[in-house]
Amino acid sequence: MKKQEIKKLSKDEILKNIGKLKKDLFNFRFQKMNSQVTNPAKIGETKKTIARLKTILKRKVDA
Repeated sequence: MKKQEIKKLSKDEILKNIGKLKKDLFNFRFQKMNSQVTNPAKIGETKKTIARLKTILKRKVDA
């Protein structure tokens, strides 16, 4: 998800996306433990996207 796309989202949509991505990250961790990860780069990408969403959410809350 790109920064421009994230800025267009509402607070509720951001929170829903964070929840979904956290579930995905949880599943990726289990796949990693079982050596079933098809794309290990997705783990880092998911973490970065969660951080971006949280940053934009913080800016919207403070504004």
